[in-house]
Amino acid sequence: MSDTTHSKVLVLGSGPAGATAAIYAARAMLEPLMLAGAQPGGQLTITTEVENYPGFAKAVQGPWLMEQMQAQAEHVGTKVEYDTITSVDLAQRPFRLNGDSGQIYTTDALIIATGAQATWLGIPGEKELQGFGVSACATCDGFFFKGKKVVVVGGGNTAAEEALFLTNFADQVILIHRRDSLRADKTNQIRLERNPKIRILWNTVAENVVSGGDPKVVTGVNVRNIETNVSELVPTDGFFVAIGHKPATDIFRGQIDMDAEGYVLTAPDSTRTSVPGVFAAGDVKDKVFRQAVTAAGMGCMAALEAEKFIAAAH
Repeated sequence: MSDTTHSKVLVLGSGPAGATAAIYAARAMLEPLMLAGAQPGGQLTITTEVENYPGFAKAVQGPWLMEQMQAQAEHVGTKVEYDTITSVDLAQRPFRLNGDSGQIYTTDALIIATGAQATWLGIPGEKELQGFGVSACATCDGFFFKGKKVVVVGGGNTAAEEALFLTNFADQVILIHRRDSLRADKTNQIRLERNPKIRILWNTVAENVVSGGDPKVVTGVNVRNIETNVSELVPTDGFFVAIGHKPATDIFRGQIDMDAEGYVLTAPDSTRTSVPGVFAAGDVKDKVFRQAVTAAGMGCMAALEAEKFIAAAH
C-alpha cells in the first residue's frame, strides 16, 4: 500500500520559482514540501556563468546558485523530496499527486513551478557544448559574445527577436532557417532586413556544431542547403537555438486552463490558475521573459497568494 504525505503547501519544481515559493511559504509557517523532480534546480543547473541575477558582483555558477536557493529553503523550514510526479487529481480536496516512487502526496494548496525546456535540434555537438557557446537564451548569454560572430537557428518571432537582440553585442549574426521565408511577423522581418549585422541563410539546416580549444568551445557549425545539398562550415563563436520551448505541463492537461502551447494561464497580475488553490509561477506560465529573476519574483507571489488562500479556507 502506498504511503501518503500531506502538506499545507506543495511546491512542484525546484528552480528559481519553486525555491523562492518554498522560502516564502516556509517563512509564513506553512511547512511547505518541495518536490525537486528529475532535474533538481531547473534549467540554471545546466547554465555555467550567471551574471544577471542580482546580488552578485561577479558571475556565479548556475548549479551553485540553485544549491544556495535550496539550502536557504531548507534552512527556513522547507522539506525537500526527490520524486517525479506522474499524475495529479485537482478535482478532489485536498489535491492529490502520485509520485513515480509510489508515494502519494496530498496538499491544501499547490504551486506549479515545473518550468519549461528549450526545444533542441538534437544534432551532434549541441548537447555537449551547452554552456560552452551553445545556448537557447540570447538574453541570458548574449553579453558573452561582445565583438564576436554568432549563429541563430529558427524562423519564428523568437528567432527574429533573439537575432536582433544579439546585434547589441555581436559583430555579425547569421540566421539559419530551413525554409525560404520566415514565420516571424512582418515587423520583425523588416527589422531583420534593415539590420546590417544580420545575414540570413535560407533553405539551410545545421548538421553539427564544431568545437576546438581547451576547454572546448564552439568554433563553427556545419550547415547544408536543402535545395542544392551543398554543405559548408560556418565559423562562429556562438550557436543559439531558437525553435521554441515546451512547458512541463502534460500531467495537468484537461484539469487546468492552458494556452494552445501548454503554458498555464493565470489571472492578471496574479499566479492564480483556473482551479482555486492552484498557483503557477515561472517559465511554466511565462513565455515572454523566461528569466531566473522574474521566475523568482513569481515564486514569491505564488507563496503569498497561497498563504491568503489557506487563511481564507480556515
